Amino acid sequence: MNEKNVGIKIPTSWRIKRYYLFIFLTVVSLVLPWIKIDESYFFLLNFDKLELHLAFVKFDMQELYLLPFLLMILFLGIFGMTVMGGRVFCGWICPQTIFRVIYRDLIETKLLKLRKRIKNKQLEPDMSIFQNKIKKAAAILIWTALAFLASADLIWYFVPPEDFFNYLANPLDHMILVGTLAASAIFLIYDIVFLQEDYCIYVCPYSRVQSVLYDENTVMALYNTNRGGHIYDEHKVKQFTKQKDIQVNEPHAECTACESCVTVCPTHIDIRKGLQLECINCLECVDACTVVMGKLGKPSLVTWSSEYETIDKKGKTQYLRPKIIAYIVLLVGLLVGMVFMGGNKEHMLLNINKENRLYSVQKTGDGRVAVDNAYEFLMQNTQNDKMSFYFEVILPKDVKGKVEIFKPKEAFDITPGVKKKKIVVLRTYDALVEDGRHDTIIPITIRAYALGHEDKIVVFRESTFTYPRADVIKNIK
Repeated sequence: MNEKNVGIKIPTSWRIKRYYLFIFLTVVSLVLPWIKIDESYFFLLNFDKLELHLAFVKFDMQELYLLPFLLMILFLGIFGMTVMGGRVFCGWICPQTIFRVIYRDLIETKLLKLRKRIKNKQLEPDMSIFQNKIKKAAAILIWTALAFLASADLIWYFVPPEDFFNYLANPLDHMILVGTLAASAIFLIYDIVFLQEDYCIYVCPYSRVQSVLYDENTVMALYNTNRGGHIYDEHKVKQFTKQKDIQVNEPHAECTACESCVTVCPTHIDIRKGLQLECINCLECVDACTVVMGKLGKPSLVTWSSEYETIDKKGKTQYLRPKIIAYIVLLVGLLVGMVFMGGNKEHMLLNINKENRLYSVQKTGDGRVAVDNAYEFLMQNTQNDKMSFYFEVILPKDVKGKVEIFKPKEAFDITPGVKKKKIVVLRTYDALVEDGRHDTIIPITIRAYALGHEDKIVVFRESTFTYPRADVIKNIK
């Protein structure tokens, strides 16, 4: 019986939709590290040059206040995604799942014909046949090449591709890079070829977290017991734990017991037993049941739905419930905060450290008394071009007199990405305060700027200027 006869239209399978998403994510992840705008990448955490590139804006490591925002957005996004759609991240976005689909469905099944059908993931190839052993070896070799490509792609988000290949040209000088590439590739080979979905079941901590996040409105792959019937007697299964699951025959149950939903499952579970830790929401069981029940003129017994709507029959799934709204508010707040702080990025970096000696006092050739304070300025040009920098001193309004820059006398050049240390001496000839008992610490503001870009590339730093007590000034000869 075909779908025209029964009037049931079988939609495009979730598996095909996942393949489209996998292709998109793979292309993006491979291409993105190569895209540069004004020498900046979309995302690059470069430990070699101590830089963070985010949305094609370059930040120095001293500006890593954005990294916690990224981590919080990542984790809250995954948690919110789980509350809304179950383990949809595992089935649709996780690299582990994508790699397994590439290896099992593409290489072993479609390319080498080692497996007979994509829809039967429970039937393992007969490895006693010599031809299958050759195919298995070929599959591992193909995946090994792809594993090194995947490992290199991961490293490109920490080492730019052009630097990566330059470093590989001299492997003995960059053993950490070579070791990281080899170790990650070896792990991927073991994980995808041998560990397989056991990684999702036993290793990945996310599967342990999901049960805490679920509620009755969480959308997941769900078997409709109201229509399909209770295939397994839970009481008997618990009572006879050493026996095989005992199936129950209900006269009005629509489930045909074809077990298509079981054979297609990559984590080897039976969705008819209800929510299980191993389910990754790949929805292949939904596709399988949709095809079988569609031939009978009925909708699928396994759907991507919630217990609230499908099992309990309380109404439509509540998507915008308080928990989801809270996640949205938090994510939007974090995103706004990150954009705001990123928008206030400083275009130069400046650290000021005052020397241990409080001050020095001397009489100049023209008879004036000079009070000097020395500082160590550590500056960095975060622009892409070489620039000249200088600064000025701003005193509080209630302080009479002025403090001038005695050293250096002229602006100085700083190459991009290079930290430059300058010894700076500030001097005053004026009697800034009159205190006969104590030295006076005067707050000052240093305004540092790039010549020709005074309005854009400028930073302000707070520091102090120590002025000696009155008797020190009077005793200078």
